[in-house]
Amino acid sequence: MIVNVQDARYLDGYRIWLKFNTGESGEVDLRDMVFKYNIAAPLRDAEKFKQFKLDAWPTLTWDCGFDVSPETLYERATGKVIEWLQTA
Repeated sequence: MIVNVQDARYLDGYRIWLKFNTGESGEVDLRDMVFKYNIAAPLRDAEKFKQFKLDAWPTLTWDCGFDVSPETLYERATGKVIEWLQTA
């Protein structure tokens, strides 16, 4: 199954609530990614982090070019592993 994000809402800090096309929802904390990757450096400013949008995939993306795959978001939000990713 291909997972995508249907809805996303900012919570606080680096946390975002997500709803997926599977009907499942959950929260992700992206602080570790924002501080790990240089491309995400502008998002260390909380006001810029809040300005995400859903792109055509759809997944979370920011104007600085940083994005997070829907599969990664799904696994972080639900704690479930996407099986086809394990065999790819």
